[in-house]
Amino acid sequence: MQTSALAQGAILERVTARRAESPELVALLAGRRIAVLTGAGISTDSGIPDYRGPDSPPSNPMTIGQFTSDPVFRQRYWARNHVGWRHMDDTQPNAGHRALAALERASVVTGVITQNVDLLHTKAGSRNVVNLHGTFARVVCLSCRHGIGRIALAEQLEALNPGFVEGAEAVGGLAVAPDADAVVADTTSFRYLDCPCCGGMLKPDIVYFGESVPKDVVAKAYSLIDQADALLVAGSSLTVFSGYRFVRHAAALGIPIAIVNRGRTRGDDLASVKVDGGCSELLTLLASELAGALSPIPIR
Repeated sequence: MQTSALAQGAILERVTARRAESPELVALLAGRRIAVLTGAGISTDSGIPDYRGPDSPPSNPMTIGQFTSDPVFRQRYWARNHVGWRHMDDTQPNAGHRALAALERASVVTGVITQNVDLLHTKAGSRNVVNLHGTFARVVCLSCRHGIGRIALAEQLEALNPGFVEGAEAVGGLAVAPDADAVVADTTSFRYLDCPCCGGMLKPDIVYFGESVPKDVVAKAYSLIDQADALLVAGSSLTVFSGYRFVRHAAALGIPIAIVNRGRTRGDDLASVKVDGGCSELLTLLASELAGALSPIPIR
């Protein structure tokens, strides 16, 4: 859905203001091949809340231990996910995602490593994306590794729980977390499924707290940085080591690091440039300055 001309103008005004405030960001990245690391902060303008932003409410993301050890907890999780995942599926990329896609098309950005599971980079048109923590769109069996598309599973869960989503939505507005978890008051009646192949435990193909990112995914991310001339971090506090390690890797290689984020990050001391601000306007600024791509980027 398109926003009003007034909203579009407001973003462009912020971009113009940032052009005057952030010459060091443009200067650092100009003429370099850029690898990008993104976190939840890039998706807030698409309506997905940040876990750790300065204005974010307290949140306790699920751990793998909780999920695997308690069937009541799994029931609660699947009920909330059954409501929340479709809202994430409907979410559209914002100007920040589109700016990175435009920079990739211009051969400025070499690829994106994202800690997000929302697939918004792919929706925006980015082609070389490393989904560090998996995506919400697939479910996997923890025993036999059989995979199921989230849409297919949703149809089966809907048949088992007719009217559940409508009942949850009727209660009021839904708060959906970055892992597609929605706040649902009553989950005691919800029925979930086990693996159709082996009867094992199904889990969204997302790296939970307490799990490790697959080694091949980590290797691909390291390779992307190895081939770049600079690392740009956008919308991540770098609190979790799975993302922070790539900043340390870039620093060890002597690759300049730029960070765009609201509030402090764990990597500030390693950054050549740190800009405190929103991703949409600052990434749009970079697209304008580095690839002349401001006008082709639709701002929604």
